[in-house]
Amino acid sequence: MTDTHTAVPDNRRTLVELNGIDIIDESERTAKPSDLFWPWFAANVSVFGMSYAAFVYGFGVSFWQGVLITVVGVTVSFLLCGIIAIAGKRGSVPTMVLSRAAFGVKGQKVPGIFSWLISMGWETFLAIMATLATATVFNELGWSSGTTTKVIACAVIAALIVLGSVAGYHTIIRMQSVLTWVTGLATLGYIAITFRDIDLSAATALPAGSTQALIGALVMVMTGFGLGWINIAADWSRYQKRDASGGQIVFWNTFGGAVAPVLLVCYGLALAGSNPDLIDGIANDPIGTLATILPTWFLIPFWIAAVLALVSGAVLGIYSSGLTLLSLGIDIPRPMAALIDGTILTLGTIYVVFFAESFLAPFQSFLITLGVPIAAWAGILIADIMLRRKDYDEAALFDGRGRYGSWNWTSVGLMVFASVLGWGLVVNNFAADATWNNWQGYLLEPLGLGTYVEDGAYWDGNWAYANLGVLLALVIGFVGYALLQASAVRRQEAAPVAPARADDLDGTVV
Repeated sequence: MTDTHTAVPDNRRTLVELNGIDIIDESERTAKPSDLFWPWFAANVSVFGMSYAAFVYGFGVSFWQGVLITVVGVTVSFLLCGIIAIAGKRGSVPTMVLSRAAFGVKGQKVPGIFSWLISMGWETFLAIMATLATATVFNELGWSSGTTTKVIACAVIAALIVLGSVAGYHTIIRMQSVLTWVTGLATLGYIAITFRDIDLSAATALPAGSTQALIGALVMVMTGFGLGWINIAADWSRYQKRDASGGQIVFWNTFGGAVAPVLLVCYGLALAGSNPDLIDGIANDPIGTLATILPTWFLIPFWIAAVLALVSGAVLGIYSSGLTLLSLGIDIPRPMAALIDGTILTLGTIYVVFFAESFLAPFQSFLITLGVPIAAWAGILIADIMLRRKDYDEAALFDGRGRYGSWNWTSVGLMVFASVLGWGLVVNNFAADATWNNWQGYLLEPLGLGTYVEDGAYWDGNWAYANLGVLLALVIGFVGYALLQASAVRRQEAAPVAPARADDLDGTVV
């Protein structure tokens, strides 16, 4: 198996991006930090963001507590994405290839597998939401919402996602700048129309929750937004100019990703707090439930905007999951990797929409489980980025004999350790529907933080649903790497650049 890292010809004017996990040629690094606004904003300016208000309320917090949680959780989580985006400018390669500096060229495959799984999971979830939203909106219009409608919707949505992800970076950037306006205007229209349904006095009358409830809701918001994107954060910054400001990259990544979700979730808190029926319905069909309070004439614009926003997010995810697949050693062209992942997404969507009797709860339970090791990986990579003062040795990212080595067992062990502790302090929020995932939370009872009630299939205890394990994994990864690997990073950066060898003259490392 080989890793190629030669630059391919300039493909800025071609429809399909030719670069895979290649080192981006200097001639192609023309993007400005402000260009990062478009993909992040377009992928997150979705009415689906409003549905998170119901999930926040599910922890038993008040309206004002929910607003605080939203502002802090969304902003901080996308700030962490912004820090990782700096690595893209420094290394000219995708996120998971950059993490080879911390894990080793082969060691990176450990977090890479988790990254691929969580990317595929979230993007399949978005495709499913778009298909179910179509059926619900058509039902509201009095049209057919049966099998034929779902088949057509599933086919069109999957085609849009696959075509966009296969086309690649330049097409996606142009597409996202257009989708930003379409989805943004429709979302503003939704707010204008539903503003009459808000009863702020009812929303603000909701009782305040405990500290444990606040932490649980905060972790959920961070995981659902920025931490859900963090494993692909540098994929969009690798086309930045070499002299681009790191601070500007962080700002535009954070601002582009956070501004829409903060406003939409806060509006959703006011809307859902005024209408308890919305909170109940959103759990099973987020987009469709939000459509039930709209006048008939606005359902089509709402549906188009909602579906395009979900497709926009899925395109970013499938594009990046294809890059992650390549980083695992699959030696195929990038468009083919995106096509493979898009096909898997399509099959997963078909199975869930047409055959699965119960999906949302088990699927979300699975994604929460994957969030713990990804948080540990993120902590490690953020520490690595903050320790480094120089650009990455790009060739060494593809050569296990280079300065980053083949395996960094300290990082791999740290990720395993953080994940084991983290899983012990998170619970399966869908214990009754996903009983196979009830192995988590094994540290709660020994620490006196919660008790599992077997008959009712739920956890009892104020700290049980705080999901401290995600934050713990993030902190252990960051602090552990900073303490244990600071001297190793200094040695790496002090090492001279290795001369080209005969087996590396063609740009391929075996």
